[in-house]
Amino acid sequence: MTGAELKQLRNDLSDALERELTAADMARLCGLPERGGADTIRRWEVSGPSPEATKILRVLAMASERYPILEKFDIFDRHDVREEDRPAKRAAFRAQMRDEARRRLG
Repeated sequence: MTGAELKQLRNDLSDALERELTAADMARLCGLPERGGADTIRRWEVSGPSPEATKILRVLAMASERYPILEKFDIFDRHDVREEDRPAKRAAFRAQMRDEARRRLG
């Protein structure tokens, strides 16, 4: 993930959560320490996040419709899920991801 992609992710998550996310909010979502976490996010928005942080950010991205549901989380395309039920189950999953992000933000 590049710095520009991280900036775009912050904007996309802001849209999904219906509130403007600050660098401190993104730090909280990533589990960074309160002290210095926002500065880390700002640095990452220039240079790109670490590989470990990228993994977390890709999971967070699933709260937005603009990002795919990662394969290891995609249980909706299995044979035991009816095709007509899949869109609703995906929407419920994304809503659950947004609720978890809001819970983490307080």
